[in-house]
Amino acid sequence: MSIVKINAISVPKDKQERFEERFRGRAGAVEATEGFEWFELLRPQEGTDQYLVYTRWSSEEAYRAWESGQDFARAHDGGGSDLAPAASDSHHLWSYEVLESTGPKSGTV
Repeated sequence: MSIVKINAISVPKDKQERFEERFRGRAGAVEATEGFEWFELLRPQEGTDQYLVYTRWSSEEAYRAWESGQDFARAHDGGGSDLAPAASDSHHLWSYEVLESTGPKSGTV
């Protein structure tokens, strides 16, 4: 089964627009990474300033290969002076193993 990595990142209200802009402008290299299955950026709706960055991988080894590679380093370098970091240093990386997964049934509207 797949594994999921969720990075919970606290982003102050006044920096959220910039944070989202950085993700819209990301290079997208992760999509071509061996073992990558899914990416989602989740915006908080109420009660928190934590964004969730959700990625799903075929295995822990696939994630570790991405994490130790140059594409990961480029994606997480802060974007240089043009894309100054918008998030605080407050973040947590959570790891989960997918035990069960489902989607819509065929023919369901």
